[in-house]
Amino acid sequence: MAKYLWAGILLTSLLPVSGAALSSTLPRIAVYRGDAGCDDCSETVRRSIEKSGKYQVEYVGSDEPLDVTSENLKRFDLYIQPGGGQNIPAALRALGKQRSNAIREYVDQGGHYLGLCMGAYLADANNLALIDEELDSAVNRPGFPVHSIVDDSVAVEWLGHQDQIFFQDGPYFPESPSPGFKALGHYKNGDISAAAYRYGSGKVVLTGPHPEASRAWFEQAEIPVNQMPRSDVMGNILAEALAR
Repeated sequence: MAKYLWAGILLTSLLPVSGAALSSTLPRIAVYRGDAGCDDCSETVRRSIEKSGKYQVEYVGSDEPLDVTSENLKRFDLYIQPGGGQNIPAALRALGKQRSNAIREYVDQGGHYLGLCMGAYLADANNLALIDEELDSAVNRPGFPVHSIVDDSVAVEWLGHQDQIFFQDGPYFPESPSPGFKALGHYKNGDISAAAYRYGSGKVVLTGPHPEASRAWFEQAEIPVNQMPRSDVMGNILAEALAR
């Protein structure tokens, strides 16, 4: 009898670990979805993350099972504020004071924030104040190739790779004396296209272009799909945003 029991234990130990068991060890990412974002922005972010199979992703927002509160954000390793429209003050109002305070508290206590385009603008000194600088559009900067808010693809040096990324009136980032500041990428004119900062005990990573942009975004904007990124720009920025 004992030998059969032992064989059963051995066989069980060799069985694949269930997906549920594996998922419990994956980093948890909160993606904001609500009035402060734009149509399909949050969904595109989630799809771009989930296809790797490396992360658990949940939406947070007023119409989601989890709202953006200090207590709820403690569950996550990273909070992502996706893209939106050009009216940043309106986006901040839509986010609301309580959610804004919850985001600041979360990052201050060690959480990580990733802001994509409008999500980057929202992090600046005039809005969530996660960084000390005010941000402005890269459009019409000296040597920048885009001169309007029309969707485009821009060449970047991105975390050590030369690539092209979807661009939609995103910001550039001035050099900062703040502790923890690091340039993560540059536009071709030398302006910083993505950067990392410290805020309290937490980390803030901001991007001007959209690393999450899907093939559908390029096709809808009538941008040739051969101008899509060749490297895993979203995977790279996620790894940087989650790093301590």
